[in-house]
Amino acid sequence: MVTQMEKWFVAAKKADFNRWAEKFHISPVLARILRNRDLTEDAQIEKFLRGSMKDCYSPWLLPDMDKAVELILTRIGEKKRIRVIGDYDVDGICSAYILTRGLRILRAEADTAIPHRIHDGYGLNDNLIREAGEDGVELILTCDNGIAAAPQIELANSLGMEVIVTDHHEVPFVVEETGRRELLPPAAAVVDPKRSDCAYPFPRICGGVVAYKCMQALFERTEDEGVGQALEELLQFAAFATVCDVMELEDENRIIVKEGLKLLQRTGNQGLRALMEVNGIEPGKLSAYHLGFVLGPCLNATGRLDTAKRALELLQSGEKAEAMSAARELKDLNDSRKNLTAQGVAQAEDYIGERRLEQDPVMLIFLPDVHESLAGIIAGRIREKYNHPVFLLTRGEEGVKGSGRSIENYHMYEHMSEVKHYFTKFGGHRMAAGFSMREEDIEPLRRALNEGCGLGEEDFIPRVHIDVPMPLSFASEALARELALLEPFGVGNPKPLFAQKDLLFLSGVKMGANQSFARYLVRTPEGTEAWMVFFGDIERFAEFLDGKYGEGSAAALYGGGHSGRGFKVSVVYQLSLNTYRGRTQLQFLMQHYC
Repeated sequence: MVTQMEKWFVAAKKADFNRWAEKFHISPVLARILRNRDLTEDAQIEKFLRGSMKDCYSPWLLPDMDKAVELILTRIGEKKRIRVIGDYDVDGICSAYILTRGLRILRAEADTAIPHRIHDGYGLNDNLIREAGEDGVELILTCDNGIAAAPQIELANSLGMEVIVTDHHEVPFVVEETGRRELLPPAAAVVDPKRSDCAYPFPRICGGVVAYKCMQALFERTEDEGVGQALEELLQFAAFATVCDVMELEDENRIIVKEGLKLLQRTGNQGLRALMEVNGIEPGKLSAYHLGFVLGPCLNATGRLDTAKRALELLQSGEKAEAMSAARELKDLNDSRKNLTAQGVAQAEDYIGERRLEQDPVMLIFLPDVHESLAGIIAGRIREKYNHPVFLLTRGEEGVKGSGRSIENYHMYEHMSEVKHYFTKFGGHRMAAGFSMREEDIEPLRRALNEGCGLGEEDFIPRVHIDVPMPLSFASEALARELALLEPFGVGNPKPLFAQKDLLFLSGVKMGANQSFARYLVRTPEGTEAWMVFFGDIERFAEFLDGKYGEGSAAALYGGGHSGRGFKVSVVYQLSLNTYRGRTQLQFLMQHYC
């Protein structure tokens, strides 16, 4: 097992915490946490704590939105056939749902196409364009794709079709003597916040939010009551997509997810309700965690192992029985995906060990027999363990396909652009990418990516950012409840971390059906005793104790302690409230230790 040394950092950002506490009726601890989220102005704090959809940005600030809306409304009025082309992940599926639903409310003759991961690959391709032409489509709307599909859009134009691109991925570019020049596709409108000429204040939105903004703009232009009433429903899918596409929960994104979750908890969408039911989730307790780690993977599984059209059909279900049947199928597919993923991760570990890839700054792993749809998720698991950028390649129907997952200090798309001659097709952003290539180029690509990566040993050390060093005795149920003001939590807005040095671990109890987590009785230097729960790797914690205090220390801890003295460990922890049999108690959750 790889043992990574962590670096712990205590946030030391300055502000008048007492003034903030008094003005916003919060504790100084919460004020300090808000400052750690890079908030500096009173208006920012007000927006964070009490922001609503009214605080979100105008859709008209997105580039080409006026062109897109005018063209859509003109073609609707002319009764032209419109096709929405999405993608096979949650963002692509939700984006397609948002656009198709909104267009149909506006009485457009609109349908949807979702590319098949294996037969079509990512985004637009020639087959989808030709099929649209054969079906009499005259206007194509892309969502969550299209920005890198210039040849396909040229083909659509040659066949007499117009294309509107709505996307959020990086714009392809070439580097010339005068600097970087963007290569926009030849579409009638290109609505993408990543364009260099974009005036949108917060460009880090997902494809689902771009699609939602399009529907907002259409409503403002038409004042159609049906679309206005549907915006609440569509917001749910924009929130779902934001979480599952791992967007930072900052600024507008956080408001969208916060308000979207409220609507999702009482959603009238039969497909979503059925998916919650088969996964044992009470709608009223739905959280961002459930979206990202329970429901989202069920939608993704269809695109990985079957066709994402089934996920779209679930969301479009009109009857409960139909929705329940589809939801059960999606859950079964996801369970199968979990088993295949575990096998793929094991194969990747073997590959790394055999070739000593842990010495490579950028890991390039070729598993020809792994299902190509699992490349991204396996790459993510390996990235989490080794904290290196990872490219996971498989053998597809036509050459090699792959997915990449990155770390904070490695802009994956830009580094791929530097060696783009090795790819037959690629796209992505800072933290993730997808691509196709020739098998004979795998080793040259591995060398090129590592030679130009610019990464050093410091970049691979996991960093733990502590919000507040705080003794356990200072924590309270009131503080734990106040922390709920910071929700929803996710990338860019993590759960607050606290720390205390030199806790004495007095005894431990393994818990759960598989004895996979534990509870420890700890004592602070001040003499306060409390129970600390750990849902992490308890075997690794046992190795840590035995390494620091001698063989048998972990066994002694679970056996009742070490002669009453305990084992001194410094801990980073989270606060939560645990309700069991009607009784609510403060709970300390260990996250890191040293």
